[in-house]
Amino acid sequence: MTGTTIIGVTGGIATGKTHVTDTLHWAGALVLDADVISRRLTGEGGEALPRIRDTFGDSVFRPDGTLDRRALGARVFSSPEERKALEGILHPMILSEMRSRTREAEGIVFWSVPLLYECGMADECALVWCTWVPKAVQVKRVMKRDKLTRREALLRIESQMPARDKAKRADFVIRTDGPKEDTRARVLEAYRELTETKGA
Repeated sequence: MTGTTIIGVTGGIATGKTHVTDTLHWAGALVLDADVISRRLTGEGGEALPRIRDTFGDSVFRPDGTLDRRALGARVFSSPEERKALEGILHPMILSEMRSRTREAEGIVFWSVPLLYECGMADECALVWCTWVPKAVQVKRVMKRDKLTRREALLRIESQMPARDKAKRADFVIRTDGPKEDTRARVLEAYRELTETKGA
């Protein structure tokens, strides 16, 4: 992709990726967020809905035709096979859009992808930034944010590559269990160094 440098942003669920990408947005960076694209693809009238219905049936849809995300989540996070089936629908669509939008860009483009390593998208990145917190913090955050039981939270966390393994593979690790101001300052400094290095 001529003229662009892709920087991946990844990390386990509830490890602070949104705070990092919000900070990058504030700093003027172009961030392509896989979760945002996924929500559009699975939102009302979304392109992925027909294939999801064909694969999972009517039980994951509400009477008004919208996707029941909680019902779908309960199924895919308790069955590796069904999770892979959903990923097989969404990942190619997400990657296609991210590649298309990157081709239209210049300079540094951040790809925020929770499953960056799992789906092979890290291979397209010049560098990878990874957010990290201890697993106990992850569990508490997921339970509070998504109103889940501890077991449900663990199922979601353990459906991904362990956060520590992602951090070991990354070029830059951002620990986010301290004050948000500290995380923000670290991200801004890293972005400043990156733009100076890349001449963006």
